[in-house]
Amino acid sequence: MREHPLISRLRGLGLPAGDWALHGSGPLLLRGWIDEVGDLDVVCRGAAWDRALEVGEATILEPDAVDIVAVDGGAITIGRSWRYGDTPIDTYIDTAEEIDGIPCVRLEHIVAYKRLAARPKDLEHLRAIAERGP
Repeated sequence: MREHPLISRLRGLGLPAGDWALHGSGPLLLRGWIDEVGDLDVVCRGAAWDRALEVGEATILEPDAVDIVAVDGGAITIGRSWRYGDTPIDTYIDTAEEIDGIPCVRLEHIVAYKRLAARPKDLEHLRAIAERGP
């Protein structure tokens, strides 16, 4: 099976191990539970943030004033915080599980986020998780 182009692009960014994790819908894509994503969301800290600043464009995501780096016009968004919930970024990264060589935020955190966001795509993804998840 051919790897999704955004996953290939993410691998090519050279983000330092131990300082980032794929969040949002990306882990569902890696698991094969969904077929497509509009973009990838990455949480990071330290050396991964420094690397992100080298490969993308820093900006502020409104209305929450979240620091992000947009890569390829926002196809990959790398941030030092997460706008939904109050789980610390360090928890997302330190408890990440590896899927196909990529550190991913644990499923329980993704479920909590998608329940809070409750957009149509999140509800669809929650159904996919309920059908296939643990």
